[in-house]
Amino acid sequence: MNISTILTMAGGLGLFLFGMKLMSQAIEKAAGAKLRHILEKLTTNRFTGMIVGIFFTAAIQSSSACTAMVVSFVNAGLMNLYQAAGVIFGANIGTTVTSQLVSFNFSAVAPLILLIGVLIVMFSKKEQVKQIGEIVVGFGILFVGLETMKNAMAVLKDNAIMVDIFSSLKNPFLATLIGFGLTAIIQSSSVTVSIALLMAQQDLLDLHIILYIILGCNIGATATAMLASLSGKKDAKRAALIHFWFNVIGTVVIYIILAISNIIAKNANMEVDPIVKGLMAISNNDNGRFVANAHTLIKVFQVIVLFPFMTPIVKLSCACVRGEDKKVGYREAGQLKYIGNKVVFNPATAVVEVIKELDRMASLASENLNRAMNALITLDQEDIDEVYEVEKNIDYLNHAITDYLVKINQTTLPIEDLKQIGALFHVANDIERIGDHAENVADAAVMRRDNGAVISKEAQKELGEMLDMVNTNIQYAIQMFVKGDETHMKDVVELEEKIDKKEKELQQNHVDRLTRGECSPEAGMIFSDIVSGLERVGDHATNIAFAIVENNKKIEEEEIS
Repeated sequence: MNISTILTMAGGLGLFLFGMKLMSQAIEKAAGAKLRHILEKLTTNRFTGMIVGIFFTAAIQSSSACTAMVVSFVNAGLMNLYQAAGVIFGANIGTTVTSQLVSFNFSAVAPLILLIGVLIVMFSKKEQVKQIGEIVVGFGILFVGLETMKNAMAVLKDNAIMVDIFSSLKNPFLATLIGFGLTAIIQSSSVTVSIALLMAQQDLLDLHIILYIILGCNIGATATAMLASLSGKKDAKRAALIHFWFNVIGTVVIYIILAISNIIAKNANMEVDPIVKGLMAISNNDNGRFVANAHTLIKVFQVIVLFPFMTPIVKLSCACVRGEDKKVGYREAGQLKYIGNKVVFNPATAVVEVIKELDRMASLASENLNRAMNALITLDQEDIDEVYEVEKNIDYLNHAITDYLVKINQTTLPIEDLKQIGALFHVANDIERIGDHAENVADAAVMRRDNGAVISKEAQKELGEMLDMVNTNIQYAIQMFVKGDETHMKDVVELEEKIDKKEKELQQNHVDRLTRGECSPEAGMIFSDIVSGLERVGDHATNIAFAIVENNKKIEEEEIS
């Protein structure tokens, strides 16, 4: 084997890996948000979760990417371990689609597919169409790489030394170890199985030994999720272990079956053991189809056997990772709960995590406003001190979330999520401003205490009525923001108008009380400032609601155009 053959094979492998990565990323970017919604809504049942896992993985062409996404879902609290287990089981079947595609000879038309994809990317003005073009480009590059590797392996077939080396691989454990090692390094079982498929087509490897390489690939495929879970919470680690134990236990079961088949073949003096013979029969004696069918059937068999034992596998994973994470409450100071250094990062769930963190921040701001309003009346020093402390946390969250938004804006986010980034910046700013108004109310409480200003019962009642209206508007706006819909838009608009009218009404009442001498100038100034502040808080709540509406409208317009 000369240096030219080695370089050709390396180049082909590089093209194959790049094509696979490009295609997978383009699919995630084009449809990642929609696929995520499917994962969220259709995984409540273990069986439906498994079905979703099959189609989800078949769509993005990567069980590693699917499992890593599931791990991040679990980490963000969007999915429990039993839901994750169903998806992971299905992902193990879905990943075999790649080897099935590879087994069919698309190499002859790969250059044409590549050209079509390039033309779409170059001349299309629509972002979504360009993403489709990138998927086609990735598909074309993948098969160009396969054809390159296939041609290089054809040269190996004529090299007696290389044939002897490959034919000497008889040890099942060593074959499993090779499959495991290559997959763990490449981070894709589909790639390793595809290489084995090409070698089988060139008669470089014994078909029986390829079965063990496939088993090794299955275990090696768990490396991506295991690595992704290292920085995550305990449930994220448990989700990765579910994937690991499924493949390890499934491999042991297949090992036993292959051993029994081998014993039967030896006792019956059969040249080929029954399993290899059966697989070749359903594959029309095509070595490439043999590998693809073996990969699929092994996975399907493992799922059928282990599906009834899903609960014990989940419990085994929990036993391996004991204890619970330190819970970060929504009032926990100086800490991010859903995003940050100790959270699994996945582009498909990054925006979801930001929304959950902003929801937590909004709860803090809303609660702090009410605490400050209470302190204004009671002059409770503990409440006043806590308002200032919570405000520091709100400012911290605002800076941390904004920095994270800048960071994820530079990654390959799904298109639908990418369009939300601008709205998320605005929402973070509006929530932070609500927090600032709570601090202003606390300042007013301090001023009232120092000046001995008295707020009349009538004024207290009016402030309470306006605060109730503002609280309701914040609640509606945050519900719209979290759910991403426009359910309460009419309510928000109507309430905003009522709050504006209420502000004018209370300001006039304030002037009347001053005129009648029923209110001191100091108390009147505080009252007027608080009423104006509450009206602005209502405006910020309305801004949050409109940020969602305008974002949805923008997405709809772009889809239509």
